[in-house]
Amino acid sequence: PPLCVILMVVFKMPALPGLIGGTTLGVVFMGVQGVPPTDWGAVLNYGYESVSEIPEIYDLLTRGGMQGMMWTISLIMCAMTFGGIMDASEQLKTLAEALLKVAKSVGAVVTVTVLSCIIMNIIACDQYLAIILPGRMYKEAFEDLRLKQKNLSRCLEDAGTMTSSLVPWNTCGATMSTFLGVPTFSYLPYAFLNLLNPIVSIFYGFTGITMHKMTEEEYQKVLEQRAADKELALKSLQA
Repeated sequence: PPLCVILMVVFKMPALPGLIGGTTLGVVFMGVQGVPPTDWGAVLNYGYESVSEIPEIYDLLTRGGMQGMMWTISLIMCAMTFGGIMDASEQLKTLAEALLKVAKSVGAVVTVTVLSCIIMNIIACDQYLAIILPGRMYKEAFEDLRLKQKNLSRCLEDAGTMTSSLVPWNTCGATMSTFLGVPTFSYLPYAFLNLLNPIVSIFYGFTGITMHKMTEEEYQKVLEQRAADKELALKSLQA
């Protein structure tokens, strides 16, 4: 099954068929390994229980299942609910407008974006929300500074992705500490890449290094697309 999943990734198979295929193969191989079909549901829910009499091997192999991941899954569900409320109530829009009043330069906007990603990782408890929500908050600000979208994408990666594993109650921090068996704050001082990337991103913002600009023609296309999106949104509201 792992080899098949790797091949599906190599051949760029869509995510949902790939996940379903990997799960189906795993279930089939439970039968090959001697697990009776009547126990498949229990294994999927509670995970595998080793038959080894060696304590270290037993602890290593006895794990998995939906219940083993429920801590992470419940965090994701709560985080998505929180993010939806923040977005739909336009609290994020209000927050972004207040921050952008004092952030006029490229360096200041990059700094605000990086800090927003870190804060969202802490309060929203999910890496994806720390990427998506600040991305939506500051997309137009980057565009109005004539910055290409890849600049915003890199800032979100440098802060949203890199700092998520440093927060114990974030889904990434909870997952990694569970897999590694090491508390988040124990490995945090040694996570140099995660700690330095946001600082490097801010440095690039103030110095202009790697901050690629749009041409006037590209910016006009962005404005046209923005106007078309607003018109489409108005039509959907009227409908």
